[in-house]
Amino acid sequence: MAETTQTQPPSKRWHIDKAWVAILLIPAVLALFAPQEVGPTITFALTALMHTAPFILFAILAVAYLKATGAENLLARAFEGREARMIVLAAFAGGLSPFCSCEVIPFIAALLAVGAPLGAVMAFWLSSPLMDPAMFAITAGTLGTGFAVTKTIAAVSIGLFGGFTVKAMAKSALFSDPLKNTPAPACGSSSGCCAGSGADIYSGEVKWRFWTESARRSTFQSTAIENALFLTKWLLLAYMLEALMLRYVPADLVAQVLGGAGIGPILLGAIVGAPAYLNGYAAVPMVAALLEQGMSNGAAMSFVIAGGVSCIPAAVAVWALVKPRVFVAYLGLAMIGAVVAGLVWGLAA
Repeated sequence: MAETTQTQPPSKRWHIDKAWVAILLIPAVLALFAPQEVGPTITFALTALMHTAPFILFAILAVAYLKATGAENLLARAFEGREARMIVLAAFAGGLSPFCSCEVIPFIAALLAVGAPLGAVMAFWLSSPLMDPAMFAITAGTLGTGFAVTKTIAAVSIGLFGGFTVKAMAKSALFSDPLKNTPAPACGSSSGCCAGSGADIYSGEVKWRFWTESARRSTFQSTAIENALFLTKWLLLAYMLEALMLRYVPADLVAQVLGGAGIGPILLGAIVGAPAYLNGYAAVPMVAALLEQGMSNGAAMSFVIAGGVSCIPAAVAVWALVKPRVFVAYLGLAMIGAVVAGLVWGLAA
């Protein structure tokens, strides 16, 4: 896929990061309306951040290592061979790879342009935003290893479900001629995707001993720093929101709406997952707070699954490349998978 590079003068405008602004605004607003809550809120957030620090460190180093070694290049092998094999490998690759949703837009655009089956691409698209090594570590540290493992299995399973569904309906009007003719947008820092996209990660060899090359060492360093800032920012904001939820959201209300048995809370969890979702990392403390206030286990799982697939970066990645009917099918498959995952986890937990 050809790319054009244009040299532009550096922008003099300051980029305002809304997450950091929110982090500063929360204690400022509390100082005006509830000054007695400023200290407890900050203390709660910092204590929770320190508790999660070992998992954050592991996530930062793991992602930096994968990028520095070029291990992401192995993803391309998921789209080689027979279509059924592609779907299986794509679902696993999406559920285990460290890509953010918009980072793979050029890669997916190239695959679709050269005729890669939509079923395999859909399998990757559905599983990719739901889990990665960093998210697994943070989810396990906050919600438990069982929840993290189940979410990983759900991510791969939803990818398989979506991929084989598209394969079975490939000749229908729904999935015929799926591509838009518009170019895909670039990944911006405000989209909420993960940091450290760096250079072209889809070409070149994999070199596990990356430290022998200065360029790869530089990639490791820059990726580690960027992801450290990214994770720290979102988790600090999430823990502040968690403190506010525990203080001001009535537990009885949460238990009444999202608690209890049956499919009702699970469906509602999936429905409210999209608008309430920050990103995969910030959602973890939010779900922890909701669980403490009475949210059912099944609703928690459907919330994170539906929210992960429908959050802005993941949705934009699909909307940028395919026609609206395919985009709607993507959301529909995700919602079905979220509800099923919630039902299964509700019974197992």
